[in-house]
Amino acid sequence: MKGALNNILEAMGNTPIVRLNSLADEVSSNIFVKCEFLNPGGSIKDRPALQIIKDYEDSGELKPGGTIVEATSGNTGMGLAMAAAIRGYKCIFVMPDKMSNEKILALRAFGARVMVTPTNVEPDDPRSYYCVARKAVEETPGAILANQYHNPSNPKSHVLSTGPEIWEQTGGELDAVVICMGTGGTVSGIGKYLKSKNPEIKVVGVDPMGSIYYDYFHTGKLTPAFSYKVEGFGEDFLPGTMDFSVLDDVVRVTDKESFLWTRRLVREEGILGGGSSGSAVCGAIRWAQKINQSLNILVILPDGSSRYLSKIFDDAWMKENGYLDPESGGTVAEVMSRRKNNLYTVNKDASVREVIDMMKAHEVSQVPILDGTRIRGLVSEVDLLTALVNGGATEETPVDKVASTNFAILEPNNSAALLGELFTQGRTVIVQDAGQIQGVLTKIDLIDYISHRLTNAS
Repeated sequence: MKGALNNILEAMGNTPIVRLNSLADEVSSNIFVKCEFLNPGGSIKDRPALQIIKDYEDSGELKPGGTIVEATSGNTGMGLAMAAAIRGYKCIFVMPDKMSNEKILALRAFGARVMVTPTNVEPDDPRSYYCVARKAVEETPGAILANQYHNPSNPKSHVLSTGPEIWEQTGGELDAVVICMGTGGTVSGIGKYLKSKNPEIKVVGVDPMGSIYYDYFHTGKLTPAFSYKVEGFGEDFLPGTMDFSVLDDVVRVTDKESFLWTRRLVREEGILGGGSSGSAVCGAIRWAQKINQSLNILVILPDGSSRYLSKIFDDAWMKENGYLDPESGGTVAEVMSRRKNNLYTVNKDASVREVIDMMKAHEVSQVPILDGTRIRGLVSEVDLLTALVNGGATEETPVDKVASTNFAILEPNNSAALLGELFTQGRTVIVQDAGQIQGVLTKIDLIDYISHRLTNAS
């Protein structure tokens, strides 16, 4: 039949670009979205999934009747399962237990075996979905690991397909692209291609609160990750497919922001995006507000809403997790306003002796370490004492060598509730606004703020 495609894989790509109207009212820029959830497998991950399979076939490593194994949040698994169904392969997928039941059921519908592992474990823990996937490959004859986190076929797919598609659809009339950061394949591939066409195009990553990318981009330090609910992006380690050289900025969103903006995307724009899509739009609006220019900004919407009906679009689940409650605990800025002491910082090249003298002179117990205006870390009395006593440092050692990474960066408009979560993990919080450090918060600052609120309320 004329016009018919040979199989479902040929329906991949050429997803539409749509202007946002209501949601973009508050910014000067034009905001457009590319609806990648309209790919046949329901997400942008159809593209790397097919490229990974093709490259394994071309190398001879994936043979007829073989098995594809992958650690996935669900979307890459869907793309692999769909392609495997057409090409005659078996699939084994390993997923963290925070993922929606819809994703698990969808993968099983393709005949795949799905193994569910704990979410809150370290990447090198034998129970992590990365380690379980590798073990499944070892135990399965004829199996290959798709390995989206380190497979160059992942970003390659976006250099070959998504990037050129965006350039053609926009006619090059593009100033910035905003993309959620997971494996890094999407932002790295699209960013690499678009910058090859126009180096002035800004590439902005979006990271969930709890992931390591935001802090790493802004400080160059790997701070500890912590749990978050939003699915499909963010990471607790640095994948080989993440190329930071293409990034111009990274913005961060909370779970609550992600879910509420996802709902707004559906209800105000009629676009059935999933949690990462709402996150991307939230991040794009935040970045547009920060730069305050009239630009053409394209936002990649990675997946759709159908896999999150039992979570983001379920009022009971949203209420149970506190996402529909009004913010009642104040903001980080309000906690900062209670502080009386001055902010002191040190340059990364300052010696341990110079930092000790400065701490004594100003009676402070910890100070941020800066490289120009960029945060490099945090050093406390305990860090200095440990380094000196254990012989890891002398008085002439640059303070950057003994810095702690046990901190998190927040912005003034973040909820004060996040402070409590971070402090219970033993973290110190550095507050930053528009690239400028504003101060350091500790447990006693939050205690003082809460005590003040309770006193005024009584």
